[in-house]
Amino acid sequence: MALFDHVLDGGNVVAGLAIGAVALIGLPLVTPLLRPLAKAAVKGSIVGYREATKLYDSMTRGVGDLAREAIEELGSDLAKEAVVEVGTDLAREAIS
Repeated sequence: MALFDHVLDGGNVVAGLAIGAVALIGLPLVTPLLRPLAKAAVKGSIVGYREATKLYDSMTRGVGDLAREAIEELGSDLAKEAVVEVGTDLAREAIS
């Protein structure tokens, strides 16, 4: 622990070389253990992205269906009124 405390205080060349040597030796030993964890994290991210995309698509489709049903329930009279209003507005724009 004294070596670690010494490194935090500013250390020296020997402490730096010791830490570098430990990292050089330890990294190949730890890499096979960390690779499957990293791979699982990437796979989980891909699956999460796909599920979020599916959810977004279904929600968009659901809102569109809901709007279509509401228009159908309001009836053709409202649709005719909307067409007349839009036609009137277009005619006013064409005249002016």
